[in-house]
Amino acid sequence: MRMCTVQGVDRRRLRLPIALVAAVVAAEAAVLLLRPRDGLIDPAPVSVRSYFSPAQLDRARDFRRPQLALYGASLLVEGGLLVLLVRRPPSRLRGPFRRPVVAGALAGAALSAGLTLATLPLGAVMRQRAVDVGLVTQSWGGWAVDVAKSMAIGGVLAGAGGAIFVGLQRRFPRHWWAPGSVAVVAIGAAFLYVGPVVLDPVFNRFTPLPQGRTRTAVLALARQAHVKVGQVYEVDASRRTTAANAYVTGLGSTKRVVVYDNLLEHFTPDEVRLVVAHELGHVHYHDVPRGLLWLALVAPFGVFAVQRLSERMAPGAAGTPTVLPAAVLSLALVAGGIGVVSNQLSRRVEARADTFSLRLTEAPEPFISFEKRIAVRNVADPDPPGWVTWTLGTHPPTIERIGAAVAFERGAR
Repeated sequence: MRMCTVQGVDRRRLRLPIALVAAVVAAEAAVLLLRPRDGLIDPAPVSVRSYFSPAQLDRARDFRRPQLALYGASLLVEGGLLVLLVRRPPSRLRGPFRRPVVAGALAGAALSAGLTLATLPLGAVMRQRAVDVGLVTQSWGGWAVDVAKSMAIGGVLAGAGGAIFVGLQRRFPRHWWAPGSVAVVAIGAAFLYVGPVVLDPVFNRFTPLPQGRTRTAVLALARQAHVKVGQVYEVDASRRTTAANAYVTGLGSTKRVVVYDNLLEHFTPDEVRLVVAHELGHVHYHDVPRGLLWLALVAPFGVFAVQRLSERMAPGAAGTPTVLPAAVLSLALVAGGIGVVSNQLSRRVEARADTFSLRLTEAPEPFISFEKRIAVRNVADPDPPGWVTWTLGTHPPTIERIGAAVAFERGAR
């Protein structure tokens, strides 16, 4: 009898590591299933010093590496606060509660606000460093308004998340991970659909690209690529930053390509054309819905791991607001590990969009020029350490993207 008891205890101890390993393995399997297998150019080996001066490299590294350290420090602050709340929950989190779901909503909103405020000083330091290198144009007052908006929106969303979390645990105490994974995918799809028309306009003004040379070029590229681009918008990014960018977002009827006004103002028409062609590549390959598919494949394993980990951190607290700090910490740890895996897919998807752009425009020289100019303008490290790319990189390093254009130019098409 005693041996059976010991074996049962050992099996229970193994549940958590098995769940965590399964989540990572599932994420890696989904990456292997969905990663692009063709439409890619192998980058030519090129030297970063052939394209960037020592002064440019030093400036980028002097800015980016301390920013990375400050980002890491903010994660440690958030993690430390959550650990403290898990070990010593405030009396208001312990109950008893007449309406646990409502209490969960209030606790979720309060937790979101507390985490934001705890990291605000580090965020201010990071912002000041961005001001010092000329990346930030917004006033401190404008920044404070944005922080207030973010806290308000984050509080509402965290409150809803806290209510859903506590409600699912009370309704499905042993298997809440199953409906929880469905909720994660549904929420992800909802954000993709409504985000461009509900959330994004809270912070920026989006206007349809006006009639003119750029719009004509965009529509011509879309026809050439056989892509239904949806709407193309210009965003007033210059009111906050000097950085330039473009992106594709939305789902279904809200699908759109968004171009920074900085990009249109400071880059040549050929360079803008290449950027738009890159975004059309994402539309052509249905990268946004494929990202949602990746989430659907991984969510059950990830949420199951969150359930196991939160139960280990806060035993007996399921179905009450007391579990929320453990749940948020568990979610951050599991999502962080899965995110490192998913970045493999993201980098390959972005490389395929680069290839699509090069083949559609057949303009490697403007591509190289753009990559050089945008790296300098955005004070980006064109050749970051390998561990930074592996853990945090959603795009290939700039020097690798230049290498792809060089390979295309040499005929490796």
